[in-house]
Amino acid sequence: MLEILSLIRQDGDPAWCRSVPSWERGPWLETLPGLRRARSNARPRIISSHLPLPMFPRAFFGSRAKV
Repeated sequence: MLEILSLIRQDGDPAWCRSVPSWERGPWLETLPGLRRARSNARPRIISSHLPLPMFPRAFFGSRAKV
């Protein structure tokens, strides 16, 4: 899924996918380094997570984020 979203974000250009590691393109929300990376990434952001839905921050459900 990360590869597909990365390609969509870059209009199908695979150069970004090949040059930027996956942990930088779609950092993990549940780790502190991943959260810091996600906040510093340019918008639109790609964020990875394996958290169950009830553990997501409440603010997430009021946002315009796509899941």
